[in-house]
Amino acid sequence: MVPSWEWNRAGVDWSRAAAILRACSYAPRLEEADVMALPEAMNRRQLVPGVSPWTAAEALQRTLGAADALTLGDLHLPVQVGYALTGDPGGTDEQMLQLLQPYAGQRHRAARLIQLGVRLLNRRDHRAPHSRIAHM
Repeated sequence: MVPSWEWNRAGVDWSRAAAILRACSYAPRLEEADVMALPEAMNRRQLVPGVSPWTAAEALQRTLGAADALTLGDLHLPVQVGYALTGDPGGTDEQMLQLLQPYAGQRHRAARLIQLGVRLLNRRDHRAPHSRIAHM
């Protein structure tokens, strides 16, 4: 029942507002996912039209503290994890999954600690050569 101008004032465009409203209509089924194993919870959340693997993981991280809900499909995260663990300024989701395999069960937490505690590439130019890497 939120009027359209309130969505606009909050910086939420119509497609995201529509996804939120759809998720609200699925609320009882989504709440069932709170007690499911992570793969099933991820799948359940993605059954809502407009909810991607990225959104499902981010929601599970914040609502349930899902320690292994690694965000896939993010532009910067695989590059940052790859650089922190290998020194290579490139990175893909597949490479990130391989690098974080030793942390299975805690992959989201490991990725967050990497983001918080190491030198990272400049987020605006994540494919920069080593000479242009920002030092934090």
